[in-house]
Amino acid sequence: MRALRTGALILWTARATVLVGSAALMLTAFRAGWTRLSTDFPNYYTAAMATRHREPLRSFYDWTWFARQMNYAGIENQLGAYTPQTPLTMLPMMALTSVPPQTAKRVWLTIDLVMLAATIAILARTTAIRWEYLAVLLLCGYPSLRSNFLFGQYYIFLLFFITLALDAFVRKRDDASGFLSGATFALKLYTGPLVLYFAARRAWWSVLGMVAGSAFLGALALSWFGWSDTAYYLTHVLPRTLEGGSIDPYNFGVPALSTLLHKLFMREAELNPNPAFEAPWLFFFLRTAVQLGLVVFATLGLASKSDPDRRHDFAWFLILMVLLSSSTASYTYILLFTPIVLLLRNASLPRSVYLVATYVLMNLNPWPALFSKVWILLLLFFVAGHPYLRAIGWRWVTGAVVAVLLISSADAQHRLYDYQAEPARRYAELAVEPGALFSGYPAITRCGLFFQGMADYRTGRSGYVLRWLHDGHIEWLDFGGNAFHPVANGPGCEIAFELVTHGRSTRMRFDPLTSRAEALPALRSVTVPDTLASPNGKWRVRSRETATSTQLWLEDVAGGRKRELAGGNCNNFSPAWELDSSAVIFASDCGRAFGLPALYRAPVH
Repeated sequence: MRALRTGALILWTARATVLVGSAALMLTAFRAGWTRLSTDFPNYYTAAMATRHREPLRSFYDWTWFARQMNYAGIENQLGAYTPQTPLTMLPMMALTSVPPQTAKRVWLTIDLVMLAATIAILARTTAIRWEYLAVLLLCGYPSLRSNFLFGQYYIFLLFFITLALDAFVRKRDDASGFLSGATFALKLYTGPLVLYFAARRAWWSVLGMVAGSAFLGALALSWFGWSDTAYYLTHVLPRTLEGGSIDPYNFGVPALSTLLHKLFMREAELNPNPAFEAPWLFFFLRTAVQLGLVVFATLGLASKSDPDRRHDFAWFLILMVLLSSSTASYTYILLFTPIVLLLRNASLPRSVYLVATYVLMNLNPWPALFSKVWILLLLFFVAGHPYLRAIGWRWVTGAVVAVLLISSADAQHRLYDYQAEPARRYAELAVEPGALFSGYPAITRCGLFFQGMADYRTGRSGYVLRWLHDGHIEWLDFGGNAFHPVANGPGCEIAFELVTHGRSTRMRFDPLTSRAEALPALRSVTVPDTLASPNGKWRVRSRETATSTQLWLEDVAGGRKRELAGGNCNNFSPAWELDSSAVIFASDCGRAFGLPALYRAPVH
């Protein structure tokens, strides 16, 4: 009788906690998201709007172009980008583009609430854990819930479809589970490791379903955007995304394995000037060895264990899925809800306490400068995978270790070759400012160097401004909107640029001698030519796109000799000649995130 009373008390306490916690969530994070547009929902909405207008996919990954489209969509003073999303990430938002952005976000948040409730219901049925306890656990991840609602993020949607795939797999609907996993992979990449899970468990219908789901959405992308733009994503954007080059690969706010390794071993003048130990080869080696090793041993462990448990297996690979991600933030860790719940099924009390504590800590993010989330998640991976890893035979372990070390060494050597061709190994970086994410499109005048940069705390708003390097310091020029693509406007000090505000683009000119800015009669599109001749006519700098990057080549006009000016497996673009033809100033995203460049000066000899 006492046990029944205790159980009833715990249940009613859980219900009261759910009621109070849900009310608090609705009145804080949900309400804030309901009333403010904020990031990151505008990124998905803008991409959906651009897709609806049949804009080229390649342009989506141009930060400047995308910011202009955000403004056209009615989203003012907001930084945004589509990197690192897949071509079809915006697909669920397509139906929302018929209404204004804030209304669309409210619809999206309402859908999120329904999907959260459905996720809890599915997991309660799958694990036989009461929904009240699951709801309490979900509320324990308040920071992740808060950022998902506040930013209108994608991860509740993703969590629901991952849980749906799990439910189908547990009920032995392998084809449906695979198809859902494949379709989700085409939208957001996270479920990619599940194909190894299905293969290791010899769930061949799931493998075929995953291939079919990915192929179906892949065919949709091809029909919508065409082969050329889809191939550009696959060859230029996707590899950089998988390597951690999506926003800022050195930022503590992106607690991923790749970010930790960048922070420890790679130097970048603005974003990471003082690494713990500058060792590029070791960085390339460890990045491949750690990620490949995790995948190899997880697959071997799953294939070696003789008594499969579809729930536990699935949970382990979902943890691996998050661990391998190179782009994480506070909202990402709601994806751990499903694997934690699966592992709680039939868990002992000490293990249950550990699992709940892990979920709470992953959401609280203690000691961010120490990358605590990475270490906590690694520990969870090994704790959950201990029965599988123990089942691997020593011969397989030895062979796997040797293979991983050899592959990682060869990959590191190959990547070091590309690394040595990057501008930072050969030239001085210009206009260095700590933490600057974007310095691009240089324009050289008699009064100094102008270039496009991102607004920060000095301007008190988001968006793009112009920066002016002169007399040894950098001056910020804010014109009240997004300022793009400065170019020299004549032989003097004046520049022209594009000002985008209130859904309109205006061609402007600015005279630094008088600090006067005014509109020009007509807006002319700014295009960067593939070939740019030096002022003295002796040299030409040419932009050349390779299979995976953009490089700059220098040509001697008289002799016809050519040499690589800026290379590497990254993008070098937007060259401008110094007035005396002695050097080329250009933008490069090498060693940084895709499309977020710094400026370099390459002397011409």
